[in-house]
Amino acid sequence: MVVTGDAAAEDDLRIAIQQLARRIRNNRGDADLSDSQLSVLFHLDLRGGLGPSELAVLERVTPPSMNRTLNGLEDDGFVTRSRSTDDARKVVVELTATARELLAETRRLRNAWFSRHLALLEPDERDELLRVLPILRKLAAQ
Repeated sequence: MVVTGDAAAEDDLRIAIQQLARRIRNNRGDADLSDSQLSVLFHLDLRGGLGPSELAVLERVTPPSMNRTLNGLEDDGFVTRSRSTDDARKVVVELTATARELLAETRRLRNAWFSRHLALLEPDERDELLRVLPILRKLAAQ
């Protein structure tokens, strides 16, 4: 059973996390890319070449939706699709050099924004945030 005050506090926490995530996400190397497109690029950067169906599972979207996302990314020169060397029936999606530059710039912008804002906190506030990091990771993994 959730006590009313606890529900309000949970709501406040959720909203604060959403606002923080949105502010971080707004820092990107290409303002025209959607969050979904950028997320696909980050998956490819972290995991290497993947198939469209694997990307659809990671993004929790349907294969046709992922195909539309990939079409846009390919049209913009951020990904290439080629036949797998292991199985000619499979397609592998990989990043282009342009995408790698975009991701590097996005990381740079996000890190700079976060560092600037962390620096505004008191040392004990930064320490407190670091203490809750394992809990936030646990929440994010669920």
